[in-house]
Amino acid sequence: MKKNIFILIALLIIFVSALFGCSGEPRHTIEQWDEIEGQRLSASREELQFKAIILEIVSDQKQDLGGGLESRQQVFKVRITNGPFKGEIIETNNLLETNSIYNIEVNEGDQIFILPEFDSEGNIINSYITETVKDKYLIIITVLFTIILIIIGKFKGVKAAIALAITAVAIVKILLPLILKGYNPILISGALAIAITIITLLIISGINRKTLSTIIGTSTGILIGGTLALLFGKLSNLTGLSSEEARMLAFIPQDISFDYRGILFAGIILASLGAVMDVSMSVSSSMFEIVKADPTIKKNDLISAGMNIGRDIIGTMSNTLILVYIGSALPLMLLFLAYDISFIELVNKDIIASEIIRALSGSIGLIMAIPVSVLISASIFDRKYVMGLKDKKL
Repeated sequence: MKKNIFILIALLIIFVSALFGCSGEPRHTIEQWDEIEGQRLSASREELQFKAIILEIVSDQKQDLGGGLESRQQVFKVRITNGPFKGEIIETNNLLETNSIYNIEVNEGDQIFILPEFDSEGNIINSYITETVKDKYLIIITVLFTIILIIIGKFKGVKAAIALAITAVAIVKILLPLILKGYNPILISGALAIAITIITLLIISGINRKTLSTIIGTSTGILIGGTLALLFGKLSNLTGLSSEEARMLAFIPQDISFDYRGILFAGIILASLGAVMDVSMSVSSSMFEIVKADPTIKKNDLISAGMNIGRDIIGTMSNTLILVYIGSALPLMLLFLAYDISFIELVNKDIIASEIIRALSGSIGLIMAIPVSVLISASIFDRKYVMGLKDKKL
C-alpha cells in the first residue's frame, strides 16, 4: 500500500509540474534571440512581457487634472528576473488615475510584469508596468489544496488529485490548442468530457461495475445537457459573443474563424461535467452499498431506493449549478438592476439568456443522469456479483 501511495504521489508531482510548466512564463515571448557581436536581435518584439522585481521608487509625481481628478506618474527602478534581459536593472513607468479601475498599486519588493519598448538594435529604451505577479500565490493555494485533499482523503485523495491534474493538463494541452486550430469545439469538448469521466473514475474507483454505471450515467447526462443547450441556443439565436473575452477572440493573431456559439456550448458541457459526475457516482455508490448490505433485495425495491436517493440529491445539486452561474453573472445583474432594466428586457439580453440556458440545460443533464445511473446499477449489481466481492474481501 505504501509503495502504491509513493507511486501515485510521484505521478501527481509530474502532472502538476506539467500543468504549471505550460504557464510558468509570460504568454508573450520572443520568437527568436541570437547573440551576434553582443547585439540582441529579435524576430518579434510586439507585446513582449518580462517579470521584474521593484528595487526602489525613483519618482512619484502627482498632477491635478481639475474637476477633482488627479493623475500620478510613478517611476521605479526594477530588476528583470527572466528572459534574455534577466538580471538587468532598468527604469519602468506606472500611471495611476483617479477613479480608474485599471490602476496597478505597487510598492518596493513587489514582483511585476513589464512591457518594454525597444530601439532598432533590440535594446530596451522604455517600459511600463502591466500587471502584478500572481502565479506564486496560485501555486501556494494549489499545493495547500493538494495537501488537504491528501490528508483528509488519504489514498483516495491522492488518486483524486492525480485525476484533477490530468483533467487540467488535458484542457490546457488538448482542448484549447485544438479549438485554436479551428476544430469543432462541441465535438472536442464532448469527446474530452467523456474521456475525462472515464479516466477520472478508473483512477478513483478502479475497474468495476460501479465505475461502469457511473461512466454511463455521467456520459448520458452530459450528452443530454449538451444537446439541449445546443437546441435551445439555436432556437433562441444565441451568438456566443455575450462576453468581452469571446469578442476579443476576433482579434487574436492566429487569424482563426471561430465557432463562437460552439465555444459557448463547449463551456456548458465542461461546466456541468463535475456536478453530473458527482451525482452519478453518489447514486451508483449508494446503490452498491444497499446491495452489499442486503444481497437479497429485489430489483424493483433497489430501483425505488435508488430513485429516492436521487430525489434527495436533485434539489441541492440543481441549486448548486444554478447558483454557480448566478454567482458568475452577479456583477452584470447588479449593473442591469442599477439602470432599472425591466425583467423581460433583462432575460432577452444575449448574455443573460446564455446563462439561463447554460444553468438549466446543465441541471437537466444532471437530473437525467440519476435515473440512468439507477437503472444501470440495478441491472449490474446482482447478488452473485456482490457476494463474489465479499468472498474476495474487497
